[in-house]
This record gives sequence, C-alpha cells and structure tokens, in this order.
Amino acid sequence: MDKKNAMRAGAVAAGTTLMMLLMTSPALALTRDDGDDPGTGLSAIDTIGLFVVAPIVLFGVITGLVMVLDKSKKQV
Repeated sequence: MDKKNAMRAGAVAAGTTLMMLLMTSPALALTRDDGDDPGTGLSAIDTIGLFVVAPIVLFGVITGLVMVLDKSKKQV
C-alpha cells in the first residue's frame, strides 16, 4: 500500500513540475519593458561569490553563533 502512495506522490510531483515548466516562458525575459534599466552583468567570479561562497559563509556564521551561544548542558 505504501508503494502505491509513493508512486502517486511521484506522479503528482512530476506532473506539477512538468506543468510549471510548460507554463513559464523564458522568451518573455528577452522583451524589454518600458522604464527597464538593467545594470551591468555579473562576471563569473562575482556570480560564484554571490551564489556559492556567500551562502556557505552565512551558513557557517549562523552555525558558529548557534554553537557558541548554546546554553544547554553538555552530557558526557
């Protein structure tokens, strides 16, 4: 019975993903709107820093703060 539910959930997830992909149109991103003033593009280094390094650093800072500020008693 569980396998049937898993298959159903997988089918629903796949169908939803497919419909979302079909409904979006990346070609619309190429048309400019009135008043649109895009800035300069990001270089490869900027992109990697912004979308890879910055989240990892932020995760590390949050993890470090949680570990340092943890008030619970350590069990040995």
